[in-house]
Amino acid sequence: MRKIIITIICVTFLSAISNAQEKLNINASTSSIKWIGEYTFNFGGHDGFINLTEGYFIKTGAIITGGEFIIDMNSITNTDIKKKKGKESLVNHLKEPDFFGVKEHPFAKLTITKVHYGKEAHVWVEANLTLKKVTKPIGFRAEFNYDKKQMTTCFKIDRKEWNVNYKSKFKNGAISDAIGFEVTLNL
Repeated sequence: MRKIIITIICVTFLSAISNAQEKLNINASTSSIKWIGEYTFNFGGHDGFINLTEGYFIKTGAIITGGEFIIDMNSITNTDIKKKKGKESLVNHLKEPDFFGVKEHPFAKLTITKVHYGKEAHVWVEANLTLKKVTKPIGFRAEFNYDKKQMTTCFKIDRKEWNVNYKSKFKNGAISDAIGFEVTLNL
């Protein structure tokens, strides 16, 4: 009987160790979030970057199972406009209430709720995105590169679901409801 109890305790202990969670902080200074806004009826659009302030992955056993990332909406930049005045004008407009309203909503948050593993390091990520105090679920494909300690992904959201309601006055200048993101997260 004593051997059975010791065996049960050992199995329970080893199981707890193998399922232990670890918090892996990202390196915000080497990680990047590129945003892409396109025109609805013409080719082209605008793009730029937004900074991460902090974030982490949750590692359970040998795999990533969750995480949370805080985005500084005041850090939004533009990279496609060459003239300083035009660049500043666009960035200031993106900070207005009809876009991201950064005065009232200075941060956005992405929380990974589930990771589905496929072949090798290709995964499907379920997450909650909070933008302008609206939290909605999103899903996207991602790839983990364990050698580089990096996750990369590209995805789009429908901006109107997060109350980003800008409407152009010009039909040919109208922007798409989709905002694209190219994300690289480094440990």
